Amino acid sequence: MEKWRTSDWWTSPYNYMEKVRAALELPGEVQIHDATLRDGEQTPGVVLRKEDKVRIARELDAFGVDRIEAGMPAVSEEDAEAVRAIAALGLNAKVMCFSRALVSDIELADKCGADGVVIEVPIGEPKLVHQFNWTVSEVLERSIQAIRRARELGLYTVYFPYDTTRSRPEALEELLSNVMREAPPDSIGVVDTTGCAIPEAITYLVRYVRELTGLPVEIHTHNDLGLGVANALSAVAAGAEVVHTCINGMGERTGNAALEEVALCLVALYGYKNRFNLEKLTEISELVQSLTGFKLAPNKPIVGKGNFIRESGIGADLVIKFPLAMFSLNPSLVGQRPRVVLGKKSGQLSIRLKLEELGLGDLDQTQMRQVLAEVKRRGIEKGGLVSDEEFAELVEQVRR
Repeated sequence: MEKWRTSDWWTSPYNYMEKVRAALELPGEVQIHDATLRDGEQTPGVVLRKEDKVRIARELDAFGVDRIEAGMPAVSEEDAEAVRAIAALGLNAKVMCFSRALVSDIELADKCGADGVVIEVPIGEPKLVHQFNWTVSEVLERSIQAIRRARELGLYTVYFPYDTTRSRPEALEELLSNVMREAPPDSIGVVDTTGCAIPEAITYLVRYVRELTGLPVEIHTHNDLGLGVANALSAVAAGAEVVHTCINGMGERTGNAALEEVALCLVALYGYKNRFNLEKLTEISELVQSLTGFKLAPNKPIVGKGNFIRESGIGADLVIKFPLAMFSLNPSLVGQRPRVVLGKKSGQLSIRLKLEELGLGDLDQTQMRQVLAEVKRRGIEKGGLVSDEEFAELVEQVRR
């Protein structure tokens, strides 16, 4: 079958038009670096204990992420213990630590058994001037020491000049040029810390950083203006080789690019080989919701409980018989199932499907009209859906 149409999805054929693909600079492979255990935990009010982090790390590894940002050991002893415990699991995913540009942070990450470090430094002008009151030279000095120590210890080193998208162009060039001369890392992050860049700006920055440094580029986006996933994918289309994500799009303020959305888009829209256990997505989402208390909107893409349901009677049978007529994804691909629900917008077809689903037998035409009228009335009165229990009781009443 075509890449845009399989038994699991039916997306746009225009995604694969030659003129469309010619404009892309897709890398041969894209890795996913999941930061739920660090950036996700920075969601206000969320606390993940050591055992929670270990449990989530196991699920992330089973799903197939390439790297797990297990935490920032310098935050607390429990955070350090969590990193140690995750590093000792022998996962397929590499275990990374988030670190300040301090030799002590780098050495602590190494003692915790991490495979690599993400070294954060400020470069966005608001951070440099108003938060730290540092010069680019001061940032560079700290960076050189930290990167050199990380490389000495054999740690994979991601250089993470955060708030990249609000940096002055001359400051970014000065920092990266000197870092490459004095202490080149393994890769460079382009970081949209406050989610304020448009996709075209991300495309420019990724290409610029790749050309300036010659290193692999990683993309870390936030969702403040609703562009987290779009910007992450724009970065991939410009050659970024690693995408940072969080389960359920968790993170500070409006959160980070969502793991489930990025992974699905890479496979179903961009044509990357499916090396993920996508059917685990809903299960992982629900686990993280239960551990964090961070609940999702019903219409949250991919994993929301309301994504694959239909109230309108038109086409209701196709929801069950041929889901790809109604959705771009087959619900089973991500661990969900299609459902027909009842309410104001239902029709007789919806009633028949619900009778079949619940094993309630048939109704004659008069009974069908009575049931449908009552379903609509109750839906309007409740301002919502009629539950399966309510429907079963209604059918019983009509049959008496």
